[in-house]
Amino acid sequence: MTTTSPAPTTTAPAPQPTRRDRRRRTRPRALLLNGALLVGLVASIGPLVWMMLSSIKPEGEIRQFPPTLVPEQVTLSNYSRLFDTLNFPQFFLNSVVVAVAVTAGSVLFSAMVGYALAKIDFPGRRLLFLLIMGTLMVPGTITFVPLFVLVANLDLINTYAALILPFLAAPFGVFLMRQFMLDIPDELLDAARVDGAGEFRTFFRIVLPQTGPALATLSILTFLGSWNNFLWPLVAVQSADMYTLPVALALYSTGQNTVQYGLLMAGATVIVLPILVVFLLLQRHIVQGVSTTGLK
Repeated sequence: MTTTSPAPTTTAPAPQPTRRDRRRRTRPRALLLNGALLVGLVASIGPLVWMMLSSIKPEGEIRQFPPTLVPEQVTLSNYSRLFDTLNFPQFFLNSVVVAVAVTAGSVLFSAMVGYALAKIDFPGRRLLFLLIMGTLMVPGTITFVPLFVLVANLDLINTYAALILPFLAAPFGVFLMRQFMLDIPDELLDAARVDGAGEFRTFFRIVLPQTGPALATLSILTFLGSWNNFLWPLVAVQSADMYTLPVALALYSTGQNTVQYGLLMAGATVIVLPILVVFLLLQRHIVQGVSTTGLK
C-alpha cells in the first residue's frame, strides 16, 4: 500500500514596494527635515537681515512700535554719520592690522606646534598635549587680569603688540592642526629626511602644502575671533587712535543716556561685510577641513 506525500506548497514572494510607495514613506520625513532646516535658516539669517535693513532706516523708525521689517523710508544718513563722526579709516586700519597679524601668527605657530605634537617623538609629548587641551576648559576672562599685568610689566599697553601677542598660539588651533597632520603618512616625511631635508624644510615644503583645508578653517575662525574681539582691546588700549572697530563703535554710538541705534546698525553692518567676504572665498576649504578633522 503506497501513500502519496502532499505536494510541497510554495509561498509567493512578497511584493516589492514601488517607487510611489517609497516616496510616500519618505515624504513626511523630508517635510520635517526641510521644516527644521528652514527654522534654523531663519533663526541664523534673521538677525543679520534685520541689522542690515535697520541700518538704512531713520532713527525714529527703528524705535517705533510695532517695528517694521522693510524700511518705510530709506536713508543713508546712518552711514554718513558713521564716516563723519568716527575716525573710520584709522579704526578700520587698526582692526585690519590686528586681525591679519593675529591670523598669520596663529596659523603659523599653531601649525608648527601641531606638527611637533603629531610627527616628532620627544619626551613628554602626550603630557604637553594634555596640558594644551586642558587650557580649552579655562574661560578666557579668567586670564585677563594676569595677562594685563604681564602686558603692563612689558610696557606694551596701548600698542599693537598688546593686541597681537597674546593670541598668536591658540589651543584650539594646535588641536586642529595636530589632528589633521596625524593623517599625513610618516613614510613621506622619512623620505624627505633621507634626502637631507631638515625639520623646517620638511615642515614648510612637505607638510604645509597638504594642510590647506585645515589652514583655511583655522584662518577664518581666527580672523573672525580677532575681528570681533571687544573685551581685550577695550582693556589693553587707552587712546582713541588705537581703537579697533568694535570698541570705537560701542563707545561712539552711546550718547548721554541714549544709544544711537541707527549708527550702531550701520557700523555693525560694515564690520560684518569683511567677514562675509572672507567666508565666501574660503567656505569650500572650511567645510572640507572641519569634516576631515572630525573623522579622525
